[in-house]
Amino acid sequence: MQGDRDWRVKLYRGKYYAVRSNRGRTERQALRTDDLAIARQRLADLLKKPAGTSVGELVEVYLEEKDKTAIRAKDLRYAWKAAKDHFAHLRPDQIDRDVCRSYRANRKRDGLKPASIRKELETVRAAINYHKAPGAVFELPPQPKAKDRWLTEEEVRRLTRACRKTPHLRAFVVLSVYTAARQSALLELTWDRVDLTRRVVHLALGDDLDDARKPRAIVPLGKRAYRYLLVMRRQATSPYVIEWGGDRVRSVKRGFRAACAWAKIRGVTPHVLRHTAATWMALKGVPMLQISRFLGHTTVRVTETRYAHHSPDYLREASAAIDW
Repeated sequence: MQGDRDWRVKLYRGKYYAVRSNRGRTERQALRTDDLAIARQRLADLLKKPAGTSVGELVEVYLEEKDKTAIRAKDLRYAWKAAKDHFAHLRPDQIDRDVCRSYRANRKRDGLKPASIRKELETVRAAINYHKAPGAVFELPPQPKAKDRWLTEEEVRRLTRACRKTPHLRAFVVLSVYTAARQSALLELTWDRVDLTRRVVHLALGDDLDDARKPRAIVPLGKRAYRYLLVMRRQATSPYVIEWGGDRVRSVKRGFRAACAWAKIRGVTPHVLRHTAATWMALKGVPMLQISRFLGHTTVRVTETRYAHHSPDYLREASAAIDW
């Protein structure tokens, strides 16, 4: 490992750490003991690793693959940039709960919220799982409670009006609600997977990586969605449904934020459009199983946990049973 000789054992708050200075910044790795002899042995173990098996090397390979397939690959690299100093020099089997707790404590001192810390740790975990490297044990901050934010029909109308000068953004908003597709699936959608004869959209890419992605459904098109896509197809200049200047659109984050500001809609991200579609279905009494299939969820239980309380019949039978 580059810089092995720079590491030294140092006592900090009653526990020994491996410490070194890197470009004016102190790096610290918990050795999880107050015994100096054990600390020195653990540092020696830390520095002994077979070539090509460090977490840093595994993550870099993972990120190179994600650069080819992930819409938000930059976000993964940003998360790894924060976690790199803490994890890169380790082997996967050296990651345990104490290592994760130390990282959480460091990032908390940096002022990060638990949700952001969780995303950084999830990036490291995903890379380890991608390589099926054994031995790593992760402990993440609790999953933040999902925000139950969805748009009313009036808000969707205001948002689409705000996108009138940016056709690709307007198409994204409209089709997100019509298909309940995830942002990545919709931005990757090509016309060869839009069957206007049968009026269905195949959101899955149909390649070797489909099994590694979140499930994507085959979505039937309603009347308005069909008419909207029919017009778009006649005007298409690229293989991609959501296009700008004859090429695919890789991100709508900035334009979406501006449109929400113009429409005076707060607390909304592109993913809220998918949540909106599912909530509207639940409010109109669509069975949870159908909603689950429409969203591409792996089980109906996932759908029920998130959307059952919006159903007009939610717990109605249970309430009637005790109505004496």
